[in-house]
Amino acid sequence: MSWNTFGRVLRFTTWGESHGPAIGAVVDGCPPGLALSEADIQPFLDARKPGQNKYTTQRQEADLVRILSGTFEGKTTGTPIALMIENTDQRSKDYSEIANTYRPGHADYAYDAKYGFRDYRGGGRSSARETASRVAAGAVARLAIPEVTITAYVAEIGGDAVDPANFDAAEIQRNPFWCPDAAAAQRWQSQVDEARKSGSSLGAVVECVATGVPAGWGAPLYAKLDADLASGMMSINAVKGVEIGDGFAAARLTGEENADPMRPADDGTEFLANHAGGIAGGISTGQPVTCRVAFKPTSSILTPVDSVTRDGQATQVRTKGRHDPCVGIRGTPVVEAMMALVLADHKLLHRAQCG
Repeated sequence: MSWNTFGRVLRFTTWGESHGPAIGAVVDGCPPGLALSEADIQPFLDARKPGQNKYTTQRQEADLVRILSGTFEGKTTGTPIALMIENTDQRSKDYSEIANTYRPGHADYAYDAKYGFRDYRGGGRSSARETASRVAAGAVARLAIPEVTITAYVAEIGGDAVDPANFDAAEIQRNPFWCPDAAAAQRWQSQVDEARKSGSSLGAVVECVATGVPAGWGAPLYAKLDADLASGMMSINAVKGVEIGDGFAAARLTGEENADPMRPADDGTEFLANHAGGIAGGISTGQPVTCRVAFKPTSSILTPVDSVTRDGQATQVRTKGRHDPCVGIRGTPVVEAMMALVLADHKLLHRAQCG
């Protein structure tokens, strides 16, 4: 059985391949009566689309979304919302040389082992092109959580991290790296460009913060908010690690250091720290929900790498075509989308049980 659907109450299913005629998503379970048009979705797709600068793939896709169903007179009807994005700049011939060769780091071998064949044109279903569908679905999910503000940014590229003392939220929109540290963004320009020119790639860490999440979202034991966040983020192409709150750093703290002390406040309870990332026992605490997502270096590189052919012969692979030298950069809007989809699902799940 194949799994292309995510969510419990607010569910989305993505479809399509990298070099097919189109990709898209079907969002089901969205509450009725929410104002929705293509203009509400397009800005998020524009943030993710390729070819915007020399630090991303030069594939030229407009990523224009069409709403095919689920709205009437500009509002959601409560029925499935079908979204379609046409592929307009495929170059399948770029992949002809690897039709019978596995690309290390890609899903080529694993897909062939599972299905008995694979779509070698850009990876087919395993391509990061699929994430455009998630971003479109995430834009719909945001309509269901207007009380929440979601901000993602690149915190590290190639092991070079931002300086928290230089954090400036306004800077995130001013550079091509979604970086809140102007000095780090300046350094990354040369680092990413050097990797691109040398035919290599770099990894990245994306941080995401959701503010305005009230206490109570999430459910024990098998619908924990942090478990679903980790699952959603890990499902993104090229993601190899997810941390909630302090994550692995919490293992290096003492109990008193890791605790999030509380004290009475005029509006209820005030937390003095947020090591837990806004989630305790799988349920939101009312603090900002935070996570860190690690993207591996792009596997498509021009540097020769040892591999094998389908018939088991030794060979070397250089992946031609147009690829991101650092996939984590364009992964930032995708991380935001998955945060929105998980939070919207849990809001509706909480409302279904608790009213």
